[in-house]
Amino acid sequence: MSDQADIKRPVSASKNLVEGEYPFTQEDFRNIAAMLHADAGIALPDSKATLAYSRLAKRLRALGLKTFKDYCALVASQAGVEERQKMLASLTTNVTRFFREPHHFDHLKTKVLPDLLAQAKRGGRVRIWSAGCSTGQEPYSIALTILSLLPDAGRYDIKILASDIDPNVVAEGKAGFYDEESCSAIPRDLMKRWFVPNPEDAFKRWGVGEAARDLVSFRELNLMGQWPMKGPFDVIFCRNVVIYFEEETQARIWSRYAPLLGPGGRLYIGHSERVSGPATALFETDGLTTYRLVGGKA
Repeated sequence: MSDQADIKRPVSASKNLVEGEYPFTQEDFRNIAAMLHADAGIALPDSKATLAYSRLAKRLRALGLKTFKDYCALVASQAGVEERQKMLASLTTNVTRFFREPHHFDHLKTKVLPDLLAQAKRGGRVRIWSAGCSTGQEPYSIALTILSLLPDAGRYDIKILASDIDPNVVAEGKAGFYDEESCSAIPRDLMKRWFVPNPEDAFKRWGVGEAARDLVSFRELNLMGQWPMKGPFDVIFCRNVVIYFEEETQARIWSRYAPLLGPGGRLYIGHSERVSGPATALFETDGLTTYRLVGGKA
């Protein structure tokens, strides 16, 4: 069932924002938006009311609730902690694909990895973080890029941390199965070498091979909460994530990345994003939506 299945048409009456199966008032929407902002830092403008209704109506149906007022009361209570996480997952956009914004992977392969992999061969460590990894295509694209240069990368101290706030997409990433359409952007030679066909799977999906899988560790992490990792990271990917945050929150995230990057560490961000706030003094541009930490640790 599509997100639009529950929606008849927007209405102008103040009582209900959306005419559909469940009453959905401005107060309901504001309560949901406030919880989303408090938990994840994501700003939900009024223009997203229809989207919020369509995604959360499924949760009301599953729970047997009659109104959004009841749903808001549940997720605001101690008994609704688990459902509040499901609400957060429902409202989080997870658009991703293999080798999205390919210029970043070209830059990583030609400008960054040669020195890092040489460092690994000398016994050093290499650490890369995919922040907001969604269902895993980004960290696995990083792994494939590494393997294209160093097929035996698993012998060395090379690790990719993949994190996301949504436990559902983290679980999908760990599983590592993707259909043909999802894999269409993967170069054929990499696909043939590092993926495993799964003919017994009902969906005929391909599985990420052991060599790529072993480079990636998935973790559930809220960027607005505490970060247990200490770094240093050589590279951080945080692409098309902070666009959902308010400007002040964006600036705070950029500033938190800087101390976790090692000298000359790179930060890759989304095509519509820009480093802002105090962090602008800590980074210099190093290509299209690519930044380099200035002068080592901040």
